[in-house]
Amino acid sequence: MIKILRDVKAPEIFIRVDDEADVSAAVAAIIADVRREGDAAVLRYSEKLDGARLDSLELTDEEASAALKQVDGAFVEILLRAARNIEAFHRRQLREGFELTGDNGEILGQKVLPLARVGVYVPGGTAAYPSTVLMNCIPARIAGVKEIILVTPPRPDGTVRPEIVAAARIAGATRIFKCGGAQAIAALAYGTESIPAVDKIVGPGNAYVAEAKRQVFGRVGIDMIAGPSEILVIADETAPARHVAADLLSQAEHDARARAVLVTTSEALALKVAEEIESQLAELPRESIARASIESGGKIILAGSLDEAVELANALAPEHLELIVEDPFPLLEKVRNAGSVFLGKYCPEALGDYFAGPNHTLPTLGTARFSSPLSVDDFIKKFSYTYYTKEALARVRDDIAAFAEREGLTAHARSVTIRFEPEAKK
Repeated sequence: MIKILRDVKAPEIFIRVDDEADVSAAVAAIIADVRREGDAAVLRYSEKLDGARLDSLELTDEEASAALKQVDGAFVEILLRAARNIEAFHRRQLREGFELTGDNGEILGQKVLPLARVGVYVPGGTAAYPSTVLMNCIPARIAGVKEIILVTPPRPDGTVRPEIVAAARIAGATRIFKCGGAQAIAALAYGTESIPAVDKIVGPGNAYVAEAKRQVFGRVGIDMIAGPSEILVIADETAPARHVAADLLSQAEHDARARAVLVTTSEALALKVAEEIESQLAELPRESIARASIESGGKIILAGSLDEAVELANALAPEHLELIVEDPFPLLEKVRNAGSVFLGKYCPEALGDYFAGPNHTLPTLGTARFSSPLSVDDFIKKFSYTYYTKEALARVRDDIAAFAEREGLTAHARSVTIRFEPEAKK
């Protein structure tokens, strides 16, 4: 049964997960093996961990064609409609460089360039996630990334889930490799005989994948270290209890460590939602996972006001925040920390997972306090450039020299002033 609480003083306990087993040593060993042995290590771990004996890692054109034939046309149309929405939203994120010209001939500018090659990790364990393919590959393609390398765990028969192949074709992935886990992250970071090293790795995964991304960061860029999925629903007395319960369970079914929290001003709603959760749990195919999540981390918190509820939400900085209240827009103005916000009674979080357009790769574990959803920005880099004429530098040389001398860096100062000294006679 989900817990109902009052007077919450330490909101971080509802989202933060500190009881995970330490997998850092095991991951470090896998990474070392892949760096040393390349494909051989990846193939060995695929057999050991995924039960798949593979002859090669890359999905061939023939294998891709066979997979695509298994995906029904109706689902392909759904993927296409979702892709159009995702593309329309993310195209608004494109940015351009700029250039400033000063009065004395100075030119200052910034270039915006796509990354050359990125790796996209797509889970393939207890469930297939073609939505992850769309959400990660489409922004990369819009940014102008030329090589989008997708990795996903093979099934025991050595095949890749057909839905993932279909989504990859629609989203613009250039190559697909049949490998998962820490070994796939290591291969993307360091490269093997088959898998090219990338500039950045994005995409969610289990604890081993998250730890591997942490360990290779610096060698490559990463999007974020994703924790268990989270949802926080703020609801008033007008919210339908059935809908609120369904939304909480939509996250609870992800993972036993997922966190589902309701904050409400209505005790009557709290009691109804608790009853609805028990009733709806019995109908879920993933009941055992969802029940474990609800019993370990599910909470219903009674708040004195909607302002107090938003204050609590800002302290939690949840991955998903739903505002199921009579008028959600005034509350939206008070939200400061959330990965993505869903407004009103007809905007379940699942709408964002699959279809609306905003990205579903979101900060977790309270990191929405300082980080953002995956976007086109994750697939670009910037550099600045500077041009000064002699006259322009002459006007500021004394300022620069004084600044450098104040920091004790006389060679810095000299590199400016020497340009205005007469040449030494030979």
